[in-house]
Amino acid sequence: MSKGNLILTREELEKREREWLAPYAMKSSDTLGRVHKEKEHPYRSIYQRDKARIIYSTAFRRLEYKTQVFVNHEGDYYRTRLTHTIEVTQIAKTIARTLKLNDDLAEVISLAHDLGHPPFGHAGEYALADLMKDHGRFDHNTHGLRVVDTLEKRYPDFPGLNLTNEVRRGILKHTTPFDNIRTSKVEIRGPWLLEIQVGDISDEIAYDNHDLDDGLKSGLITEKELEGIPTWEKSVRFVKKNYKIDNKDIFRSQVIHHLIDAQVSDIIKNTSNILRDMDLKRYDDLYKIKKRIVRCGDELNKERLIMRKFLMKNLYKHYRVVRMSDKAARFLKALFNIYGENTQQLPPDAQENVAKYGKYRAICDYIAGMTDRFALEQYKKFFEPYEKV
Repeated sequence: MSKGNLILTREELEKREREWLAPYAMKSSDTLGRVHKEKEHPYRSIYQRDKARIIYSTAFRRLEYKTQVFVNHEGDYYRTRLTHTIEVTQIAKTIARTLKLNDDLAEVISLAHDLGHPPFGHAGEYALADLMKDHGRFDHNTHGLRVVDTLEKRYPDFPGLNLTNEVRRGILKHTTPFDNIRTSKVEIRGPWLLEIQVGDISDEIAYDNHDLDDGLKSGLITEKELEGIPTWEKSVRFVKKNYKIDNKDIFRSQVIHHLIDAQVSDIIKNTSNILRDMDLKRYDDLYKIKKRIVRCGDELNKERLIMRKFLMKNLYKHYRVVRMSDKAARFLKALFNIYGENTQQLPPDAQENVAKYGKYRAICDYIAGMTDRFALEQYKKFFEPYEKV
């Protein structure tokens, strides 16, 4: 065995990226950098360092107790923002690695994509958007950027996490069909990187299929109701053909697994065909491309839309989910209004932010950072007379 250099340095990692990744992949050595200049790590790439900053952040840890669809106390076997984020990351790494894109960058964008979500899922976001409509507005993409740029406090020389331009752009450009309240006019220079597109579509795959899984597990939707939904029926036929399964939970799990695998495979195949027909020499050739490149084929896209419409009608608008959502919105509006009446009821660090950012933005920042559980506790302290404050 050679006794040469036994340490894999950052420079060696960057060299490997240049050798192994596709020419249009975003290389660590091509980064547009950070807002605040720093000396980079000797044996971690710039995106690996961003990953560590995110997973050690307060905002990331709080995702454990933030709602995906079902409010935290409805059951501990449903997805939370944290488990959803991990699932998105797994899908994104698979797609990125297979397409020879920078899977470190796709991973860190996926880990960061929901850092700006308030408690109680989209119900919480809509509530804060309504409350902030005359005070600078709110959406979780822009707030996610605010979290990593300003609100996280971990370093002595700068506010926030000082993430790279590419990760910050990935947070801001993250979109889903729920983002119809997107208000941001913030722009961060740079092209629509393929790694950012991978993060977006991985999020879609994760919430479509895992929300379906949670909906079935909860009993709010049934397998009988899914008859006639093309993607579901294809996966059911595949599982029945290839396995003999008597346990209904294992059967459902295998169908969901096949749904995800089939969609990921279709995206990889379709995207590779698109890229083969394009003449992309470098990542910055993407400046001139305005349409999504990382996408599934037309047939699957139509079938996914059928499933999404089913979920919207039968799960997201199910009366129990609507009840949970409306109740959650009332909690947040009540907290927002009572803090607005007297900001001295805020904790000291939030009171300091009133002077820095204004009353309503400071209140919004404080509430958006709450977990479901903490928001409920605060509500009790204000509105239940015998609850200790």
